[in-house]
Amino acid sequence: MDENKRQRYEKISIELTKLVGGKDNIQGVAHCATRLRIVLKNNDIADLKAIEDVDLAKGVFVAGDQVQIIFGAGLVNDVYEVFAEHNNMKNMSLSDLKTVANQKMNPLQRIIKALSDVFVDIMPGILAAALLTGLSGVLGNFEFVKANETLYGINRLINISSGAIFGFLPLAVAYSACKRFGGRPILGIVIGCIMLSNSLADAYAAAQGTVEVTVLHIFGLGVKLVGFQGGIIVALLMGFVTAKLDKFFEKKVPEVIRLLISPLLTTLVGALLLFTIIGPVGRGLSSGITNALVWMTQNLGVAGYAVFSGLQQLVVITGLHHIFGAIEAQLLADTGRNFINPLMSVAIIAQGGAVLGYLIMHRDNAKTKELCIPSFISVLFGITEPALFGINLRYRFPIIGGCIGGALGGVIVYLTNLAALGFGTTVVPGIALADPVNNGYVNYIIAHAVAIAGGFLMTLVLGKFMDKTEVPATTATIALTQPEIPQVLETPEKEEFFGYAEGQMIAIEDVNDETFKNKILGDGVAVIPSVGKVYAPTDGRIISIFDTKHAICFASNYGTEILIHIGVDTVNLQGKYFTPHVNTGDVVKKGQLLIEFDKEQIQKAGYDTVIPMMFTDFPAEKKLKISSPGEMTTDTITSTVYKA
Repeated sequence: MDENKRQRYEKISIELTKLVGGKDNIQGVAHCATRLRIVLKNNDIADLKAIEDVDLAKGVFVAGDQVQIIFGAGLVNDVYEVFAEHNNMKNMSLSDLKTVANQKMNPLQRIIKALSDVFVDIMPGILAAALLTGLSGVLGNFEFVKANETLYGINRLINISSGAIFGFLPLAVAYSACKRFGGRPILGIVIGCIMLSNSLADAYAAAQGTVEVTVLHIFGLGVKLVGFQGGIIVALLMGFVTAKLDKFFEKKVPEVIRLLISPLLTTLVGALLLFTIIGPVGRGLSSGITNALVWMTQNLGVAGYAVFSGLQQLVVITGLHHIFGAIEAQLLADTGRNFINPLMSVAIIAQGGAVLGYLIMHRDNAKTKELCIPSFISVLFGITEPALFGINLRYRFPIIGGCIGGALGGVIVYLTNLAALGFGTTVVPGIALADPVNNGYVNYIIAHAVAIAGGFLMTLVLGKFMDKTEVPATTATIALTQPEIPQVLETPEKEEFFGYAEGQMIAIEDVNDETFKNKILGDGVAVIPSVGKVYAPTDGRIISIFDTKHAICFASNYGTEILIHIGVDTVNLQGKYFTPHVNTGDVVKKGQLLIEFDKEQIQKAGYDTVIPMMFTDFPAEKKLKISSPGEMTTDTITSTVYKA
């Protein structure tokens, strides 16, 4: 990682750790594609409002008892690496974090999260099938493809490939569900194979009455030997049951015969439950869901579509949208068409239109551009969290404008009978999934154009009445309100900081490091040390000490924050040669020893031992005067903070 970036991420890590309540309040940390996810012991301690203004953060919210901070794709990986290292949670996986978070979820939240996890694992296969289906549909419309033997053959293979993936989707779901709930994945595959066995009558043929169905009588129950093609709900239930059976028999069967008997019992009992209880119940649930959705399209008409697409992004905020994957899969299996996908897609792009509307209204604000442009780009690929939590929800009226735009897009979806042949992707890449029947691709573009225009225009209109400029809180102001910083009734006219190390004081511009000399972490001073000791430059409290012990974040009694960084690139030493004499949260006095370090050994290792002291996120209402270079002792005044 580039050292300049690392320094910036270290600063972010220090600030985030403080704002979430300190290291002691953090139970776990991980990240997904766009978000840094933190599980806290007490969410009420976290200052979510202040976190919104952290450098590079595009939004923050709490979902499933995780504090989720949106940084964006790619960037979140680097921020996580430094933040996790800072909090000594480097090797925690997303799975580990979910385990911690699940302990704080209610039953409904756990079910929804579990459904999401099942489909995340198999989504690449689903996307491949959906895109291949769309490609086959497009090629099949061209006469030259039909007339050319090779092109026709290739298209036929594409069609077979896509059909095969969807045909075996219940097997994939059973595998993923079994894995998600702690069973051995291979047993999920075994159950999936039983569900689709050639010894059973094809479910679609049986429904049409074109095949004879054998009926067995087990415990007085009539068991129809019909396969479970398209049985997504049944596969979900069976994956869960198989995992529980596997764990049960692994505990109960003696170790001597466990390898043979445990999987045997899991498969046998699972198969009996499949045909006698879970299969019929799952089929009933599947039928009920599909019938309800079809009823909505036939009876609620345009109003039903508009309401769904208008409110869908509000469902995303709650986290309940994860359940749509299972519903879409079942809808496709039962009807061959998925009208939910384009409705969700227009709802997404409408929120992008709202972002553009807000951007136009605040086009002269650099921070707004930094938030809006990346957020809109994410929307184009179906990711709305940066837009929702970074802008639209934060300023309120854009979310309303986006919902209205989504409803307008839903009207077009209804009027054009637009549907998808798959699920899992939306907006720009989602066009490949559109059913090409009746100019489906053209209608897809029109629906999205209406939605984005509606979101854009309604945001401009609502903004005339509802837009209120927010003044972001500075880090120093936040620090003064934190309970760990001693407070005074009145800030003095000036605040003096004294020497923090013995040696030759130099200007920070003379430090041989681009991050420090360019003041990326803030203005300050530096010292070339003659002794390996760092002292408190004034009375205050320790905010945090890096796990690598090479840097310390300190706040004075008046809330002024500084970062003292020992050496250049010394993070690579991983704490070697550094000995802290204070802990996070300690109250310290001017001149008190904070850290000792072995100056000679660090130099032998090839590192510069210069010690910069920087004022981080300096508030606008104050100004800083840096002393002239010279010899530094603990009595030397190095810098003075004045009221502006």
